[in-house]
Amino acid sequence: MAFHYPNGRLYQPTNKKQVEDKQTKKINHRSLKNNSSVIYGNRGMTLEQAINESNNYYLAVKRAVIHKKPIPIQIVDVSYPKRSAAVIKEAYFKKASTTDYNGIYKGKYIDFEAKETKNKTSFPLSNFHSHQIEHMKACRDLGGICFTIVRFSSTDELFILPFNLLLKYWNEKDFARKSIPKKEIEKVGVKLKNSISPPIQYLDGIDLLYNL
Repeated sequence: MAFHYPNGRLYQPTNKKQVEDKQTKKINHRSLKNNSSVIYGNRGMTLEQAINESNNYYLAVKRAVIHKKPIPIQIVDVSYPKRSAAVIKEAYFKKASTTDYNGIYKGKYIDFEAKETKNKTSFPLSNFHSHQIEHMKACRDLGGICFTIVRFSSTDELFILPFNLLLKYWNEKDFARKSIPKKEIEKVGVKLKNSISPPIQYLDGIDLLYNL
């Protein structure tokens, strides 16, 4: 089945097996140095999978209700190999997505993105789109809590990047640098812990960052 973005470009999903094989090789090499470290990569998870499992855990213990947003799809071609079954042959994303996740935590509306980079010293602003920035700004202006969970894949480090810091560098990108220094994220944001339940303890980071 073929999916297309709103601009008509063909959507090509990442090969899950290739990603997991690559992660496994990286983790095995690193585990030789420190067998006591517990990170979600050891369980074969992508960043998205780790966040989804964390959200399921938070829901189960009644700490928060946060879900990944569904993407609306317009079906344009369907075949019927059987009278009782339909197969979607071609479809388009109806509109550009906003952010990855939203929900409620301690009476606050939560809205955030999840991004990764291979860079070791900075986080490129090219990971974001203008409509995502506009969406998070609108949510923040109405009292919501907006941020990005950032993963530096080369060091397996996770941070909460506050939206205000992201917006500052975004507004300056046309005449200044086009990335956020990692040192600035370490200074203003919160470094997240990896564990087993949940895989990513990002609600603890929200508590620290926003005094909840």
